[in-house]
This record gives sequence, structure tokens and C-alpha cells, in this order.
Amino acid sequence: MNIILKFKNIWLAIIILILLWQSLVYIGGYEEALLPQPLTVLQALLELLHSGALYIHVQASLYRFIVGYFLAAIPAIFFGVLLGRTKRLWAVASPIVQLLRPISPVAWSPFIVLWFGIGDMPAIIIISIATFFPVLISTVKGMQSVDIHYLKIAENFEFNKWILFKKILFPAALPSIVGGLHIAVGTAWIFLVAGEMIGAQSGLGYLIVDARNTLDLDYVLAGIIVIGILGFLLDYLITLIEKVVKKYSGHYV
Repeated sequence: MNIILKFKNIWLAIIILILLWQSLVYIGGYEEALLPQPLTVLQALLELLHSGALYIHVQASLYRFIVGYFLAAIPAIFFGVLLGRTKRLWAVASPIVQLLRPISPVAWSPFIVLWFGIGDMPAIIIISIATFFPVLISTVKGMQSVDIHYLKIAENFEFNKWILFKKILFPAALPSIVGGLHIAVGTAWIFLVAGEMIGAQSGLGYLIVDARNTLDLDYVLAGIIVIGILGFLLDYLITLIEKVVKKYSGHYV
């Protein structure tokens, strides 16, 4: 029932957005060259689907995103657990992390292109940078926020380090870790598009730049819509993974 209600809300939100979009075009008196109507963008989207171009661009973007995301998320969780459980290490690492974290991944793009060339790697590296810090910091905070009473219980039961991590630390820190993964999906997906605008010859970011250069704004908006839909689905996928992990990670907290 909740799933049905959720999909109803999604469709309602889509209808409202389309109506607002069409109203803006009508009230503002915009020409197609400045702001295409929803129907025009739908036609462009169908053309991209029919030609197969959309599939190629989506496949390229998802490949770069998945590789870059997991290339950063897994070590970020590992180092987050280590730093979160070792106060002295975090005291040394924290200033470095806080110094590097606010720097936009795109700011590193001149060096990334020089070191890795053009193609998939610049986008993958940019995604990895955008993913690493949110997941790392969330994992550290999750580890540091574990209730001391749970640790005392583990000590009384004489848990070894693996059981302590599996039964106490990881389940307690999981909400914070998942929160970081959610944030990282959004930021990494945004910077994927920026990365593909730098040196890629495929992907949704490239599609938008190429359409912009030819002033085909209907294709630009079609690309933007696909980016939004895929970003929503990726974020929902993280929610599903969280549910599976909670279900099969037996824990006491």
C-alpha cells in the first residue's frame, strides 16, 4: 500500500512540474529556441531512444559512475572505521580531510586530464573524489557516536574484534554510513556531468554540451530530465541496499 501511495505521489509531482513548465512557457511567451515546450522535449527524448544514442550515453555515464563511486566508497568506509575507532589517528587526519574536502573535484580537472588523459578516467576520478569525503566523514561520525553502553556489553561478553564490529559497531554506525552514501550519490552524480563536460566523447554530460553547442535546447532538456530520473533511481537503490544489509546483518543494537 505504501509503495502504491509513493508512486502516486511521484506521478503527481511529475504532473505538477509539467504544468508549471508549460505555464512558464505560455506566460513568458518564450520561443522554442529559448525554452522548448514539454511536448517538444518529449519528441527529442523519443528520437534519442529510437536512434539508440540515449542508450549509449546512459551506458557510458552509469559505467563511469558505478566504477568511480565504489572505487571511493569502499575505501572510504574502511578508513572511516579505522579513523573513527582510533582517536589519535583522526586527530592527525581531521585537519587534512577538512582542508581537502571543500575543494571542488572539478578544480583538480587540469591535473587529472594531464595525468590520466581524456576518456573515462577523468570522470571516474572526479566521481571518486566527490564520493570519498562524504562517506569517510559520515563513517567516522557513525563510529564515534556508538553508545558506550553497547561497548561495555561487548566487553562483558568478551567479543573479539570481528564480532564487535559485526554485532555492535557496524549496525550502530550504519544509519550514518548510509546517510553519507546517499549524500555521495547526489554529489557524485552532479560531478559526473561536470566530468563528462571536460574530456569525454560520450555520456549525458557530453550529450548536453554537444546539444548546447548546436543550440538544440530540446535535447539539452531531454538530457537534464534523464539525469534527474537516473539520479533519483540511484538514490533509491542505496535505500534498497540499506534494507538488505539491515535484514541480513544480525546485530544486537
